[in-house]
Amino acid sequence: MIRIVIAEDQGMLRGALGSLLDLEDDLIVVDQVRNGEEALRTILALKPDVCLMDIEMPIKSGLDVAEELKVLGSECKIIILTTFARPGYFERAVKVDVHGYLLKDGSSDELAEAIRNVMRGKREFAPELIFGSMKEENPLTDREREVLRMVADGKTAKEISAALYLSAGTVRNYMSEIISKLQVKNRIEAISLAEKKGWI
Repeated sequence: MIRIVIAEDQGMLRGALGSLLDLEDDLIVVDQVRNGEEALRTILALKPDVCLMDIEMPIKSGLDVAEELKVLGSECKIIILTTFARPGYFERAVKVDVHGYLLKDGSSDELAEAIRNVMRGKREFAPELIFGSMKEENPLTDREREVLRMVADGKTAKEISAALYLSAGTVRNYMSEIISKLQVKNRIEAISLAEKKGWI
């Protein structure tokens, strides 16, 4: 029996997914959660075989959770379910070694089969997401993404410099480099563009 956790912030979709997958003889949904923090806690506690993870969830995104689980050495296989074919998301998902990356508009039969394939050691990626990811490379370095993510979270230059052990001047230099690379006028536009493209 393949044990599954569903992490999805939309209650109706979460419930429907759970009901449909429970109809399969070899699949069992052991828990359903509504945000990234609950997902991380539940996966570590229940040790499911697979977690179906939405990307855009409150508190922590699905990709944040996948990154933490990788660091913690979790054996739970992550299948990202998304409505967004954003290149930056796919790039991050591949980096953290997710086992599947699928669009939410597929059928439940296709999803059940994808889960079985992942358990057999295969990777399941929606072709639309792969082609979409080839269009645009993220121009930001890991450190620039980290700084911009902290700015997006409302951190001041002083807080960022303390957290990253950088001088305030270096943080300002990073911000001006980010603004220049993204060809925007200010930090608000930089955050908006990077979020839209899934780069942070």
